[in-house]
Parts: sequence; structure tokens; C-alpha cells
Amino acid sequence: MTTLAEYLCCPPRACYGAVEWVSDRPASEALWAECPDGAWMLWLCAKVGVRRELLVLCATGCARSVLHLVSAGEDRPRVAVETAEAWCYGRATLEQMRAAAYAAYAARASAASAASAASAASAAYAAYAAYAARAAYAAADAARAAAEAGICTREHALARYARGVREVIPWWHVADRLVAAGVEVER
Repeated sequence: MTTLAEYLCCPPRACYGAVEWVSDRPASEALWAECPDGAWMLWLCAKVGVRRELLVLCATGCARSVLHLVSAGEDRPRVAVETAEAWCYGRATLEQMRAAAYAAYAARASAASAASAASAASAAYAAYAAYAARAAYAAADAARAAAEAGICTREHALARYARGVREVIPWWHVADRLVAAGVEVER
């Protein structure tokens, strides 16, 4: 069996901060409950193969928290989030979600402020979240948008997103996939 820290170092490799935070701690419900970073959690969920719909719902939650930072009259990020949510429930296709993501990403290029740009990017990545690791980018960009706007620190936003991830994706769901990947899990 592999430790969680060893697993995080296997390609695709987790960021240094996540590996350092996990250190020699075992994969456990307590570790999941204490994780301070929603982006790290979404990255791990993507790596172990948690259902894409759950990743997208988490990513859209992060993006929604900063949609108010998008410039007035710019609807493409909101449409991307709504399309991604519709995809989760079978009401939109991957092609529709991809088109909405491209449009939101284009809105990023024309944004008037850094916070608006990061918010638009978060919405785009939320719509791209069907492609796994993009969910983590949605959380990271939403946290950056909140920090740029002076709403809170990046760390505070990521901690808030971590709570949201735990509400949508229970530990047992992640633990089962870690075990299937050969990771030692404390039960």
C-alpha cells in the first residue's frame, strides 16, 4: 500500500503546498475534515476519479461565489456556470458546456479589473470541470477573485470552498477511490 503523501507525488503530481500539508499524515476522515484548501480537495477528487458531476457542482459553487465581481452587463460567465450546472442534471451537452466555457474565458480577456477577470476564469473552469482537474482551477481562480476584490484573503476563500466540497463529496466517496488506487486509508 502507498501512503497518501507518496500518492500525491505520483504523476500528475500535487502542488508542493498540498504535499507539505499532508506530510506523513494518514489518509483519514480527520484529514479530509481538516483540509484548509478546496482547490487541493478538488484536485485529489479529480485524480482519484470522483464522479465528474460532483466535481462540476463544487466548481460551480466556487465560481458562483464571485460572479457578482464580473462587470455589469457581462453575462458569459453566469451562462457558463448555469450551463455547467445544467450538464450535471442531464439538461446540457458537453458541447454546450464547452461553448459556454470558451465564451466565459473570452470574457476574462475583456474584463475591466483583475477581480472580474479571475471571476470569469473561475466560471470558465467550472464549465470545463467535466475535464477533471479544471475543478481545482475554478476554486483557485474564485479565491483569487475574492482576494483581488478585497472580500477576504485567498486562504479564507479556499477554506470556505473546502467546507463546500465536504458538503458535496463525502469522505467515504474519496476513501473508496483512494483504496482502489492502492492508497493506505485509515478507517
